[in-house]
Amino acid sequence: MDIVIKLSQFLLSLSLLIILHELGHFIPAKAFKTRVEKFYLFFDVKFSLWKKKIGETQYGIGWLPLGGYVKISGMIDESMDKEQMALPAQPWEFRSKPAWQRLIIMLGGVTVNFILAFVIYIGMTFVYGDMFIATNDLKDGLLIENPVMQKAGFQTGDKIVAIDGQKVLKFDNQMNAQILMAKQVLIERNGVQQTITMPVDFVDQLSKLEKGPLATIRMPFVVGAVSEESKNQTLQPKDVVLRLNEEPAKYFDQAKTILEKNKNKLIVAGILRNDKEMQVPVQVDGDGKLGVQLAALDLASLEKLGYYKVSKQEFGFLESFSVGIQKGADQLVGYGKQLKMIFNPETKAYKQVGGFAAIFNIFPSTWSWEVFWNITALLSIMLGVMNLLPIPALDGGHVMFLLYEIISGKKPSDKFLENAQMVGFVLLITLLLFANGNDIYKAIVGK
Repeated sequence: MDIVIKLSQFLLSLSLLIILHELGHFIPAKAFKTRVEKFYLFFDVKFSLWKKKIGETQYGIGWLPLGGYVKISGMIDESMDKEQMALPAQPWEFRSKPAWQRLIIMLGGVTVNFILAFVIYIGMTFVYGDMFIATNDLKDGLLIENPVMQKAGFQTGDKIVAIDGQKVLKFDNQMNAQILMAKQVLIERNGVQQTITMPVDFVDQLSKLEKGPLATIRMPFVVGAVSEESKNQTLQPKDVVLRLNEEPAKYFDQAKTILEKNKNKLIVAGILRNDKEMQVPVQVDGDGKLGVQLAALDLASLEKLGYYKVSKQEFGFLESFSVGIQKGADQLVGYGKQLKMIFNPETKAYKQVGGFAAIFNIFPSTWSWEVFWNITALLSIMLGVMNLLPIPALDGGHVMFLLYEIISGKKPSDKFLENAQMVGFVLLITLLLFANGNDIYKAIVGK
């Protein structure tokens, strides 16, 4: 069932992005009275799963889910329709339109991608608001268990003060992404601030480990369930461990350290049960564990236990616009930084470029509309930016040649555009093979 939920979210998000992107080309093409021969979700190599002709346009769904396309008459694109291009230009064809109209048609897809992302962020801001823990409320700092983070100089208990000179006011889902792309992180440790310079190959180092957060909030040791085989039947679900062997164990990371020191020993645990503190004997096994399952706690439960103060900021309809636009702008800048890292050989971040499997895996195995729309907005930004790259066969390649035509007053020859299209297509296939090859490699080696 998990795989069905992930696949449903993946296909729904992908289909939505493709249809709206192609609609961005379709609408201005029709507005400028340019004939659109096909409008397809996915590619119809050899055959289609479904097709229907309405007016002059054939709408359909292909079988190859690698994207989608609109075929515009008189345009040199991936169809490489040389027979049509050999005929005299017709008034309804793309090549007959003024350069500025052709430019608007080509920019339509990425424009829709960016608009969609910002609309989603605005809508999510209005519907869900913003839930976070203020940095000032992280009295005991963050949990740092990632070996690469520890090697860089971070420790559990550190407070993140600023990232690349920008003050960090709250802990939320964006902090790890900001740390990932940071050059310098200002932390506070035991009341003293210090700057940690991030390794250039930080992303490459992370790729050699199992995935996990760089930094997260410290969680209490709360019993979720006690197995029948456990020797600690004195413990009950919802017990909160406060001390072990008279040592403070406010957080699970503290408890784990104490248990490691007391393997195969009978010790006393100070717990909170039904709002009352008490002591119970517990047996530590040879692995430094108590034979219990940890409880999964949400932010509301942590606040109720008194560990953190959770802040929720709600926004009115008009206010959501400025906040949502800012969130979209931050994501756009962040993705730009990621691309910069990928194209910098020193970072070795290119090793983490993924294909369809990587995109599939970012969707959760449980359905959450909040998570779905958040991922879809990010993918829309990624699709828009990638399509703007000045590579022939991408929208950015067409835009590049159209700008040259507008500035110079000279239109590149059809033969040149055909050759450029082939070069771009080969380059795209190479990138596609590289990205999906990375996915296959990671699946084989398990990282």
